[in-house]
Amino acid sequence: MYHSKISGLGFYVPENVVTNDDLSKIIDTNDEWIQERTGIKERRHVQKGDGNTTTSMGVKAAKVAIERSGLSNEEIDFVVFATLSPDYYFPGPGVLVQKELGLRTVGALDIRNQCSGFVYALSIADQYIKTGMYKNILIIGSELHSYGLDMTTRGRGVSVIFGDGAGAAVISREEDTSKGILSTHLHSEGQHAEELAVIAPGMGKRWVTDIIKDNDPNDESFFPYMNGQYVFKHAVVRFSEVINEGLQANNLDVSDIDMLIPHQANLRISQFIQQKFKLTDEQVFNNIQKYGNTTAASIPIALTEAWEQGKIKSGDLIVLAAFGSGFTWGSVIIRW
Repeated sequence: MYHSKISGLGFYVPENVVTNDDLSKIIDTNDEWIQERTGIKERRHVQKGDGNTTTSMGVKAAKVAIERSGLSNEEIDFVVFATLSPDYYFPGPGVLVQKELGLRTVGALDIRNQCSGFVYALSIADQYIKTGMYKNILIIGSELHSYGLDMTTRGRGVSVIFGDGAGAAVISREEDTSKGILSTHLHSEGQHAEELAVIAPGMGKRWVTDIIKDNDPNDESFFPYMNGQYVFKHAVVRFSEVINEGLQANNLDVSDIDMLIPHQANLRISQFIQQKFKLTDEQVFNNIQKYGNTTAASIPIALTEAWEQGKIKSGDLIVLAAFGSGFTWGSVIIRW
């Protein structure tokens, strides 16, 4: 049995910076209102014609991660792509990455677990490598939210939160079983699925033909819906539980954490967890202030930035945790 380690990291965000003041020009909102509720100051949005798609952003992040891993494209054995905003309804972006990077005809798997997508992708890659099936797996979290948001006052409770971007990691075989990914922990609670969801288009309720037939300008089913307070209350509980679960599984204490990187859903959630676990500012990494919530991309973007800034060192204990739509949540415990 092997362990798996993160051998390369990379991220990409569009150049277009959208500040809270920018949004206040098209939505009845303001900088103070947004920062007070979310901690977000700005985010990145793609611009029509700039060439950015969910796949292309993922490819840009992947190229950096592969280069930093010291591997060649030919050494990638498998691709796992996490997103809620694929280029097409089908096929998923995993196969498009395989094409764009010129990889061998390796398998490509798409993960639809929204905010916890990258944690789920890490867990899947970890299992494949631990069993010896693959040696090097490329995982990507990429999101293009801005095209699908209700950028009016009606949608401000959701639309001010989300940004576009991508993060990637190469997961490789590690012979030293005291290092790398120590454990992963995944959960779901589908009874709350519609508290944070995009209902249409979908085969279950309203498909494209229904939307076109009704031609209802007040139809909000294809915009994201979020019961914000309900999500917040569940998130802080599940974050705490799954972090503790990971620590207990490895006989570790909170004091052993060198860096906690939570999914960047809301700065207030991260601050709540930090206070509950009595962690210092140096032990928790947040960048939602700059990028907003990039869903499946948020953890790999934050992890990459933390590493680039020298906040993650060899031997450090890293904890990743996420909670989101589904409801799904999970954690990953890593000895760097």
